[in-house]
Amino acid sequence: MSIRSLRTLIAVHRHGSFRAASEEEHLTPSAVSHQMRNLEVALGLDLFDRSAKSPKLTHTGLTFVGEAAAVVAAYDGLAERVKSNNELSGEITLGAVPTTLTGLVPFALARLKSVHPDIHVRIVPGLTNQLLLQLDRGQIQAAIISRPDVLSNTLKFSEIVSEELVLLVSENTPDLPPKELLVASPFIRFTRDAVVGRQIETWLQRKGIEVKDAMELESLEAISSMVAAELGVSIIPDSGLAAYDHLRLKRIPLEHNGPRRVVGLASVATSPRAKMVDAVKMALMEAADP
Repeated sequence: MSIRSLRTLIAVHRHGSFRAASEEEHLTPSAVSHQMRNLEVALGLDLFDRSAKSPKLTHTGLTFVGEAAAVVAAYDGLAERVKSNNELSGEITLGAVPTTLTGLVPFALARLKSVHPDIHVRIVPGLTNQLLLQLDRGQIQAAIISRPDVLSNTLKFSEIVSEELVLLVSENTPDLPPKELLVASPFIRFTRDAVVGRQIETWLQRKGIEVKDAMELESLEAISSMVAAELGVSIIPDSGLAAYDHLRLKRIPLEHNGPRRVVGLASVATSPRAKMVDAVKMALMEAADP
């Protein structure tokens, strides 16, 4: 029995088939099947019911997967557990929502590199729900996301920054109340696939504001450029680290104590890379409050 075969078993459970597991583990489907047969022989256990077209884990197999996951997590964390905080090294795969990629993330990574030069971060962009799914599947170790409505009890969320939602208009826009501008102007909205997009839509509905949709985008930079070109107005999270200050724009508060978007770091509650995740969180908090 090897750690490699345990990883393969976990991948089979995660994806539900030998073929899908083979892609994740960079093996052929026949190699996955061979590994699983050898594992069953070594353990003396029937892990799979092969009577169906696609092998399925037996009750014993499902129980064993849980134990295997704990063993793999412990193995992955061996080196980290014997190092001090100043000796952190290795790779961590970090998901990030697009709105953080030109502000919060680069500032935080620069701080992380100055303190822990041997930590190598691989960035995976995505929307909050996509990143939560990847986190749950073990494809990434942590994710910078907008706080979701529901979070799995296997994950934890640490708040990094709370951002006010503001009306974004071009510099030449008349100084009128936000509701008047929203009703009268084409509306450039954040995609409703994003948590912040749905939050904006909820606020508009609660206020009874009917907008005239012009386009729906997921990039803060694209939205800012469209607004600067006087193609419409938008509602965005007002980040102090956003990279659009060079554009001729105005930000207008929606209302007193208006809606806010909370950005934080989600990670597995019992991550084998807990120290690296904590180092990333510290760098994010320092970047958000320089």
